[in-house]
Amino acid sequence: MSAVLDPHGHVAGDHGHDDHHAPTGWRRWVFATNHKDIGTLYLLFAFAMLMVGGVLALLIRAELFEPGLQVVNPELFNQLTTMHGLIMVFGAIMPAFVGFANWMIPLQIGASDMAFARMNNFSFWLMIPAAVMLAGSFFMPGGAPAAGWTLYAPLTLQMGPSMDAGIFAMHILGASSIMGSINIIVTILNMRAPGMTLMKMPMFVWTWLITAYLLIAVMPVLAGAITMTLTDRHFGTTFFNPAGGGDPVMYQHIFWFFGHPEVYIMILPAFGIVSHVVPAFSRKKLFGYASMVYATASIAILSFIVWAHHMYATGMPVTGQLFFMYATMLISVPTGVKVFNWIATMWKGSMTFESPMLWAVGFIFVFTMGGFTGLICSMAPIDMQIQDTYYVVAHFHYVLVAGSLFAMFSGFYYWAPKWTGVMYNETRGKIHFWWSMISFNITFFPMHFLGLAGMPRRYADYPMQFADFNAVASVGAFFFGFAQVYFFLFVVVPMMRGHGQKASQRPWEAAEGLEWEVPSPAPFHTFETPPKLDATATKVVA
Repeated sequence: MSAVLDPHGHVAGDHGHDDHHAPTGWRRWVFATNHKDIGTLYLLFAFAMLMVGGVLALLIRAELFEPGLQVVNPELFNQLTTMHGLIMVFGAIMPAFVGFANWMIPLQIGASDMAFARMNNFSFWLMIPAAVMLAGSFFMPGGAPAAGWTLYAPLTLQMGPSMDAGIFAMHILGASSIMGSINIIVTILNMRAPGMTLMKMPMFVWTWLITAYLLIAVMPVLAGAITMTLTDRHFGTTFFNPAGGGDPVMYQHIFWFFGHPEVYIMILPAFGIVSHVVPAFSRKKLFGYASMVYATASIAILSFIVWAHHMYATGMPVTGQLFFMYATMLISVPTGVKVFNWIATMWKGSMTFESPMLWAVGFIFVFTMGGFTGLICSMAPIDMQIQDTYYVVAHFHYVLVAGSLFAMFSGFYYWAPKWTGVMYNETRGKIHFWWSMISFNITFFPMHFLGLAGMPRRYADYPMQFADFNAVASVGAFFFGFAQVYFFLFVVVPMMRGHGQKASQRPWEAAEGLEWEVPSPAPFHTFETPPKLDATATKVVA
């Protein structure tokens, strides 16, 4: 039976549960089981955490504006660096991508909702107490954890009670991630519209399927590491205490076995978003779809065998250094495949540069720079010199801020007209892009030179020779932070209020995918009966 969609995005003649039955008021959000509502909650939560983490970052940069101690003492400085990292990784980047997954995966595969709607609600609401516990740890005796976001022993064994709160919060966030991942995997594997084979799935769905498997594999590893820390602190075990036969370096091995796949968890969905935006604004099909899928899977598999490239300076045998060095270099091959595929997609395309495409091209440019600095870090002899310097800080901000965050902005400008039913203001979108792009590079590019000159990270003070570049970076950081406030107040809020030109069903003429087959804004319930797809699995056959 062919599926004909009525103006509400329902199958014609099937009005069993239409959007007029959407719950209203606070109950709609507290008891939300609709994937669109939960996606919205995730995105708003992630942005709030981005602001909290951003304030901590600006306190760090205010302290580093000039030599000497100005704003905070060294102890508080270490708390700020630790909490900035934890809040940004677990509170901002990861939940934002889960928000995109909740919104887009059912729409892109023609499913009516996520597989486990109540578990979806639970996995979101778990994040609120965890975030409160993390942020609230500043007000506990002794202040917040100050062991770095990696929570290395033996520092973690010496922290105050906030360390326990931090460990508990990480456990809750991990449980939330695992539940979300199970939901995503079951939804993708079991609820695709008939005719959508695995190799016809949109790239964003593919990247999230692989990311969800990564999450299920590594979140329990982090849970194990921090549980061992907890028992060392309170129950007399000595996993990481040399006095009892333990080894603090073992913590690093366990942590980075989680931590390196985690890095790819934070970038693979970004690759998925960019793989939708670039073809749409190049008005061409994605170049090399199958190679993109295999490259994503290759990155995920290789991510499990490179963890100790974070540990060259721990006294690792040369044989071990060589293995992790070559394995890490190998991971740049599938990543390079992706970059060349995006460039090949743009090659001779009829390109236009609306805001989503600006962010996507900006992503490719700056992510590639971050990738090259990572390739340099992979080489053990060089890494021994730049280990724990600002060079590393520059590198991972290039791939996480200019990588994950810029791709999210690209995805927001691309899909938000479908979410809200109104178009964003194109001029404001472009202001947001150029303001962010320029201030980002002013902030983080000088850090490469600071690191090469030997400035260690996580230090609250520094000698005079590092003063100029630090001042430049601090000014850039404040401009970058204000750009995101501008984005929220002048782009997001007007769209949420419905201010702006009404979005058509297909705001981007060349965009492909089932999400463009439903009206804008997407109705509360979509695809109640699975749609019948054309041969490309991107359109509904009337």
